[in-house]
Amino acid sequence: MPSFTVFKGSEKGEIVESKTEKPALKADEVLLKVTHSGLCGTDVHYKGVDMALGHEGVGTVEAVGSDVTMFKEGERAGWGYNHDCCGHCPQCLSGNDVYCPERKMYGMADLDQGSMASHAVWKQSFLFKIPDELASEHAAPLQCGGITVYGALQMYPVTAGDRVGIIGVGGLGHLAIQFAAKMGCEVVVFSGSDSKKEEATKLGAKEFYATKGVKELKLKDNRGIDRLLVTASVQVDWSMYQSVMNPRGVIYPLSVSEGDLQMPYMPLVVQGLRVQGSVVGSRNLHRQMLQFSAAHGIKPIIQTFPMSKQGVDEAFETLEGGKMRYRGVLVAR
Repeated sequence: MPSFTVFKGSEKGEIVESKTEKPALKADEVLLKVTHSGLCGTDVHYKGVDMALGHEGVGTVEAVGSDVTMFKEGERAGWGYNHDCCGHCPQCLSGNDVYCPERKMYGMADLDQGSMASHAVWKQSFLFKIPDELASEHAAPLQCGGITVYGALQMYPVTAGDRVGIIGVGGLGHLAIQFAAKMGCEVVVFSGSDSKKEEATKLGAKEFYATKGVKELKLKDNRGIDRLLVTASVQVDWSMYQSVMNPRGVIYPLSVSEGDLQMPYMPLVVQGLRVQGSVVGSRNLHRQMLQFSAAHGIKPIIQTFPMSKQGVDEAFETLEGGKMRYRGVLVAR
């Protein structure tokens, strides 16, 4: 049987180059030659699992099933975290397919395929056309990192003029700054030190606060935060940030963190605050995000690595060592 190459995790946490059987195309499926794959923090969590890695893919269409009408051979397409849904439950019918009880998400389904691979086969309805204005190496990290922050800003809507706080200038945070700024928000960034202040300002931040060793935050003119996106890799001092939230403000935890969410109770009550969970955005928002990025020149800051065993190893080492600025992208040679 024909096969293609995939890079998998393993019980030992080592990257394994393997072959997976190339499935026969169903009527609604598309075969892609993978050209670029983003490396996301979530991939690190699955490095110890025997499964194909990667969920920020961009590739070129090589073949299409008999019922495919959305894509033609030679076109570029991308895909992200969610691969399928039932299509008929209340969540799907209301445009919230990422919350479908039968959703097929990365790490939970299709474990033989990923974006760190030579090829992939996906349903056409879960693929996204890449606008001409977006280079493939920039489009890849948007398939998860981009839609994670854009989805939160749009599903639980932020409006122009809101003061949007962003904790962390990393893989998610540097994209969140750009999206919020281009949406007309006043962006306030919190980071450990001043080392990223100039970069954050260039990306669209209006205010910047270094927080290492700080016990109490004092914002300029005592103007609080309406929406707070938490993109740091660990949970933060919630009491410190609750103190600078405006009444009825919303806190969005977006990064992956172990353990329970524990924060002071009374500030939530007396300030009318809300904690809003959010996974990646729906397919409609995903398409919007790509178009918005193309129209406003939003792109991730990337480091590239070859799509090879050595390249994948190096990319993971860079990310796990805290040296990635800010999204790793594997490029097929």
